[in-house]
Parts: sequence; C-alpha cells; structure tokens
Amino acid sequence: MLEPSQNNELPPIPAKRYFTIGEVSDLCGVKPHVLRYWEQEFPQLKPVKRRGNRRYYQRQDVIVIRQIRGLLYDEGFTIGGARNKLEGDEAREDVSHSHQIIRQVRAELEEILKLTRR
Repeated sequence: MLEPSQNNELPPIPAKRYFTIGEVSDLCGVKPHVLRYWEQEFPQLKPVKRRGNRRYYQRQDVIVIRQIRGLLYDEGFTIGGARNKLEGDEAREDVSHSHQIIRQVRAELEEILKLTRR
C-alpha cells in the first residue's frame, strides 16, 4: 500500500472512468514502457484494450500501479516479491470479504428463524 507520505508526491487521480497509458504514466510517475512490462509481470493489471490495441486503464488499475510503484521503488521489493505481496494482499481481502458475507448471511438466517418461530 502507498504510505500517505508517498501519496503526496503523486497527483490526485481525476474522477474519470478510463485513462490512457500516457495519463497513467503521468499520474503514477512511471514511463509507458514500464507500464507495458508490468502488465506482463502482474496479473492484477488488465487494462481494457480497444481499437488499434490501445490501452485504457480504470481507476482500480491506477491504484494497483501506484501500489506496485511503491513496493518496487520505495520499499525495495523485487518484481517477484512485489507480485507475491500483492497476491497475498488479495488473498487476505478475499478471505475478509468471505467472512463478511458469511456474517451477513448468518444474520439474515437468524432473522428468518425469528420470524418463523412467531
């Protein structure tokens, strides 16, 4: 994750749906050829490709790129280490999300049980 101090170095992400590779390059402080390379190395990066194979990144992609940049440039991770860290973070988020869904379903089932006992 980007630390708040590192976030101040980068411009804020505008409220847009899609960003070109040039815009993402400026927003993340990384050259376009590096972004194309990271697409090959990080399965989390999947920009939409349209006419002429042009890449269009979404806001979530920009956030992931900033995380990768922070891991590689600021924290000194290798490409493999950064990939593992991001995959581990995703796994934790998935587990957390699953627990949240289970709690919600359980609460709904308890409500149904209360209704049926009346």
